[in-house]
Parts: sequence; structure tokens; C-alpha cells
Amino acid sequence: MKRFIFTLALLCIIFCASATEVMSPDKRLAVNIEIQNGKPVYSVTYDKLPVIQNSPLGFLSNEGDFSSDMTFVNAETSTYSDNYTLRQCKVEQVNYTANVLTFKVKNKQSQQINIVFHVSNNDIAFRYELPRINDRSSIRIEKEATGFRFPDSTSTFLTPQSFAMIGWKRSKPSYEEGYGYDDPMTKKSGYGKGYTFPCLFKIRDTQGTLSAWALVSETGVDSRYCGCRLSDCKEGNLYTVEFPMPEENNGNGTVAPAFALPGSTPWRTITIGNSLKPIVETTAPWNTVKEHYPICPELADGKAYGKSTWSWIVWQDASMNWNDQVAFINLAQQLNYKYILIDAGWDQNIGYDKMEELVRLAHSKNVDVFLWWSSSGYWNDIQQSPINCMDNSIIRKEKMRWMKRIGVKGIKVDFWGGDKQETIRLYEELFSDANDNGLMVIVHGCTLPRGWERMYPNYSGSEAVLASENMVFNQNACDEEARATATHPFIRNTVGCMEWGGSFLNRHLGRGNQRGNLRKTTDCHEMAQAVLFQNPIQNFAVTPENLQPFNQGGAPEISIDFMKSVPTTWKKSLFIDGYPGKYVVLARQNADKWYIAGTNAEAESKTLQLDLSEIIEAGQTVTLYCDRKDREPEKTTLKIKNPKKVKLTILHNGGFVIVK
Repeated sequence: MKRFIFTLALLCIIFCASATEVMSPDKRLAVNIEIQNGKPVYSVTYDKLPVIQNSPLGFLSNEGDFSSDMTFVNAETSTYSDNYTLRQCKVEQVNYTANVLTFKVKNKQSQQINIVFHVSNNDIAFRYELPRINDRSSIRIEKEATGFRFPDSTSTFLTPQSFAMIGWKRSKPSYEEGYGYDDPMTKKSGYGKGYTFPCLFKIRDTQGTLSAWALVSETGVDSRYCGCRLSDCKEGNLYTVEFPMPEENNGNGTVAPAFALPGSTPWRTITIGNSLKPIVETTAPWNTVKEHYPICPELADGKAYGKSTWSWIVWQDASMNWNDQVAFINLAQQLNYKYILIDAGWDQNIGYDKMEELVRLAHSKNVDVFLWWSSSGYWNDIQQSPINCMDNSIIRKEKMRWMKRIGVKGIKVDFWGGDKQETIRLYEELFSDANDNGLMVIVHGCTLPRGWERMYPNYSGSEAVLASENMVFNQNACDEEARATATHPFIRNTVGCMEWGGSFLNRHLGRGNQRGNLRKTTDCHEMAQAVLFQNPIQNFAVTPENLQPFNQGGAPEISIDFMKSVPTTWKKSLFIDGYPGKYVVLARQNADKWYIAGTNAEAESKTLQLDLSEIIEAGQTVTLYCDRKDREPEKTTLKIKNPKKVKLTILHNGGFVIVK
């Protein structure tokens, strides 16, 4: 009898030990979790090569320490699948299947938590799930131990977190910093405050050969937590999850998030592949989150998304008057765009009463309206109006009821400047109140969206990037535009909608197209950018002067016709070729039509041999938009002989689009 009990115990230990590893369905991606010296750690391999080495898990809270002196309780494995639809993203239908490991541990006070890992073929998502602890119904997380430790030869593609309360009217951080390219992990971030998500890593083996790419981010962040970031690289190649800075939002709100029990933290995600294809095509931000409320009937048919004109991006503040807004309403009608975005200052320069009249005028031309608002109240110095409305629930709801009554379809809310739980709660309240009034929401000067396309169905995009407005402000941003275009499809835009606000057709970024910063890219680059940068509501930088005859300073008819027809939502998105900051080629499908777009940021023309066999068959004829030698756009047809070897040359700062 004693021998039988011992055998059962031994079998249990073997089973529990083996259960600490969970593999993807295709068995290429593996996660191992264990307790080392009382500390929970995990490691990740892809095709048996190390990608993430033993990295810490756990957290400290007001109810106890769950990062050290931990012991194993048990482990359970299961599978999870979900088939879901996205309305406003880079992909429409997602079939998600993952193997799940629930790793149960307890601290020295015998308080138990679950560490849950979902592992699909290229994506990992993990979080902490907490029961009620010591009969407590709430908890405050004071610090996370969660980390990501990479092999020595790893290089990085990261954008730093800025100081708080700096920048325009003390409105940072707003995720508007530049990227480093192929930097060593030893390089410190620009401000010493770590890096904003998402974070891209290139891992090499001991011989220096590429073994994997890894994209680290988070999802499922709502009013129950704060937005986080990664630290600077610490000893042993370790990056850790960091909470917001205390001084964010002028010191308002706590740094440490709190939530009710039972409850859970957001998901941290890692996308891994031996090429950039899984990185670009990932659905990790949406696989493990759910809709927080049903979409309002006005938006439920999915036909609300589309293109918009926007005077401010080129004509700037002075354009916020009746006559100029009428000009951009007329432009939207001529281009067959669904919307006009009326930017900051409309309340003072046009007024609420006249705005009702302007909205009626827009409707008479089959154009709907987005209105700009400041998010600000008491945490920055923004004076662009309307201010002190969206931060107050009473005033916000009154303004939203007014917009619903006059037929406004959406809002763009600007200048957020923080990741604290209090700020994330305001995002959620704004989205929910807007949905109650049939309004879509774009946010600007803001944080990264973290699964929000699925969580908040009327959410319609975020800036959270060093976007097109900087090209108007300084020439260097124009000089670097092609590099930005070759960067964001691999990093920022792959994890969420990105409201860039570009595709300029003006050569000079100023009213009249005669003065202002000089655009360095070709029209075909700008056309390709309209495909490469994804947001369901695209506020394009097209202006009335672009419709003038070409010999009078207008844009080529080819460019205008393309900008009339390009869609803003996609059924599928495929990675074709590219390297962050150098060049990019993606394919996106809308209905039964494919758009294959590419741009080149390298110093010389680049000739590529592309495999388009997943999209095009031998003998098919496609439409090609490409740059002539004089850098003007040309529209031709191209018969594809061998779709696995399609040869194209992209000019420096140029681009192309194939439409099939």
C-alpha cells in the first residue's frame, strides 16, 4: 500500500513537471514555466531556439508578495478557440486556437494566484488571475515583476517613453517619439523612462544568424488597470513592465492600479516568428479580449467607415472658418468621401448655432461630420477649444446629445497625455457615452490602443505615433517620411488602428501649394501609404488645390482617381516583403479586390523580386501604379507571367500599388 501511494505521488510529480510546458498547436512555439528559488519564471523557444530566456513573473500588492517565496500548487492544460469578426481592422474574420496552461502558485501566506498562458501558432498571451484573497474584495497592484529577457545578440526597434508634462502645453507622453533601428540592447532610451509598446526585437543565434523576430505588447487594458511600458534594458538583458510615471496628468491619479476580486490583469502578448510575416499579420491584440458593450444600431451594419477631408492638416488653424469648411465639404463631395473632420476652434470661429447649419449643409451634399474636441480639463495647459467638456460626465453627455440631435457622426478627442488608470477610465467612459449617442470616436495625442477595436466597437482609431502633422511643422519630418512609412506597418500599426492623417498630394505643405515644407516622396509613395497605413476612418491630407489642373499646380489625375477609390477597411492583410525602416510591401484585400503596396526609404532605387502567388495567378493582368523616371505617377497594366517572381523597382522615396 505504501509503495502504491509513493508511485502515485511520483507519477503526480512527473505529470506536474511536464505540465509546466505548453506548446502551440503546430508545436513550433513552446513556453516553459517553473519556480526557481521561490520565483516564478518562464522561457520561450521557437523551433527549439531560445527567444526569451528565464524571465520573472509575478507582482507585489497591498495584499501580499506574489513574486518571491512562491511554491507550485498544480498546473492544468486546456484548449481555447474563438471565431470572431472585426469591423474596423486589418483583417475581418479571425479563427483563433490556442493551447492554455493555468499554472497555479501560492506565496508564503498560502495566498494563491493563477498564471495563465495562451499559446497559439505564433502568439503568446499571458496574465495573472486572482481569486478573492483573505476574504478581500479588492486589490492594489503596487509593482509587477513581469519581464522579458532576450539572448545576448538581440537588437531592437524601439520608441522611447517621453518625460511627463513636457511638449506642447505639457501634454506628453503621447506616444509621438521616433524609433531606433537595429540598436543594441545596451543603448539607453532617449529619456531614461523606457519604451512604449509595441516593442520589436530581432534575435540572432550564437553564430549571428537570424533565429526569430519578437513583438512585445499588451492588450485588454480597460478601466480596471493602467497602460504600461517596458523599462530600459537591465542587467542580464532584462526588460520589465513599468507603471505610469507619478507626474503624468499633472500628478492626478495613482500610479498603482486597483481592481475588484476576483479579477485579472491585462494580457501581455508576444508574437514570434522566423520572419516578419507573423509580426505584420498578428491578431494577438484581439484574440483574448471581448466586446465590452454591443455596438449602437447606427453603426451595426459596418458601413460607417470611410475617407474624410480635413482642412487643418495643411491649411492649419486659420482654416477653421465657415468658408474654408464649406470648401472642404465640397471637396469631400467631389471625391465621394463620406466625411469631413472639422478641427479645433470651430466652437469659437463658427459657433454652436452655425455648426448646426453647417452640418445640414454637409448632409445636403451627402457628407457627414466629425467634430474635434479636447480631452483636457485639469491635467495640461491645452487651450485649443472646445475644452473642459469631454472630461466631465455631465457636460460630455450633454454635448453628445446635442451632436446626436444635429446629426454629427463622430468625434476626434485630442491631448490625453497619460497612462494612469484614471486616464484609461476616461477613455472607456468616453467610448461608452459616445456609443450611446451613435458616435464613432477617434483619439489623438493619446496612448496606444490595446485591443480596443474589439472591446469598444465604436472606437475608430488612434494617433499614438509621430504622425503627419509633424511634416507640416518641420522639414526633417518630411525628409524622414519614407522611413516612417517603412516602419509603422511592422510595429505600431500591426497592433492597432493608426490615424496617421497623411497621403499628401501637395508638394509644399502649406495653403496654396506654393510655400511650406517640401514633401520628398512621390505621389505613388503617398498612394501606397494609403494602403500601408490602416485606420477605418482615414482623414486624408487632400486639399482643394489638388483638384486644379496639373499645369496650374494641381495633383495628377492618376493620383486623384486613386485617392477617390482606395478603401479604409480590409478583409485580409498579408506581409510580402520588407525590413523596418528600409522598405515594405504589403497586400490588403477589400471585398474581392486586392491592393499590393510598397515603398522604399533606402538611399537608392530598390529592385525586388516578389512572390505574389497567394494573390495572383499566372497569366492574370493587373493594374500598376508606379513612378516614372521623372518621379511622376504612371498607371499601366501588367501581365503576370510568373507570380512567384514579380520584378519591380521602387525609386528612393517612391512607391507602387498593384490593384487586382
